[in-house]
Amino acid sequence: MYAFNYKRAASIAEAETVFGAGDDAMFLAGGQTLIPTLKQRLVQPSDVVDIGGLKDLQEFTASDTVIVIGAGVCHADVAASAEVQKFIPALAYLAQHIGDPQVRNRGTLGGSIANNDPAADYPAALVALGATVHTSKREISADDFFTGMFETALEPGELIVKVSFPVPKRAAYAKFPNPASRYAVVGVMVAETASDIRVAVVGAGPGVFRVPEMESALAKRFAADAISGISVPVDDLNEDLHATADYRAHLVGVMAQRAVASIA
Repeated sequence: MYAFNYKRAASIAEAETVFGAGDDAMFLAGGQTLIPTLKQRLVQPSDVVDIGGLKDLQEFTASDTVIVIGAGVCHADVAASAEVQKFIPALAYLAQHIGDPQVRNRGTLGGSIANNDPAADYPAALVALGATVHTSKREISADDFFTGMFETALEPGELIVKVSFPVPKRAAYAKFPNPASRYAVVGVMVAETASDIRVAVVGAGPGVFRVPEMESALAKRFAADAISGISVPVDDLNEDLHATADYRAHLVGVMAQRAVASIA
């Protein structure tokens, strides 16, 4: 690692102040992304601001209309929540299948979406469920939050405080995981919300995206075979040693049908 200044913040206000005073500061929550990149010397922050202990980021409230989860809540707690399992079981399932137990007990909701890894799971949930990201400065709809590969609408020093998830009529998540990392080679969440049907895909492209053709077909008839003939263009899909673009395009269809079949 490179040398840096370390500060454990006692409040959101202090975290923002310390961040703003640094030449090239970075926030540390669960550390599942930052610690490995520090070890590999891929980043060289002037200051690391630890927000992992902030109680203001631990909010967890639920009703039959909305679930609010603090940015500092770890994946394991989302998966184990009786309220999430009751009102949005697809979200609990998604959280339960992130990484391994060590990752789930350290990684946080806020850290995951702030990093916006194209193979991360949570962006599919936020977009499919029509979630809202609440930061220290404003509210951002999920549709506007994820802007590109490892890029979000967050401004420098802006902290994610919590995420509110409207409770859908029904939703399901299906993922084809990398067998080693458990990252999504392709993951698809299908949700019927109060206003529409959404199909959100992660892992296949440089960022989370929706499939309007599938959404339209499911709005007419919510059944797996209603989307069996729909494919996504391969032009902008990821291609690496784990899967070709063609294979990922195929998996989008398969995972979407599996998700629909589980709740149709």
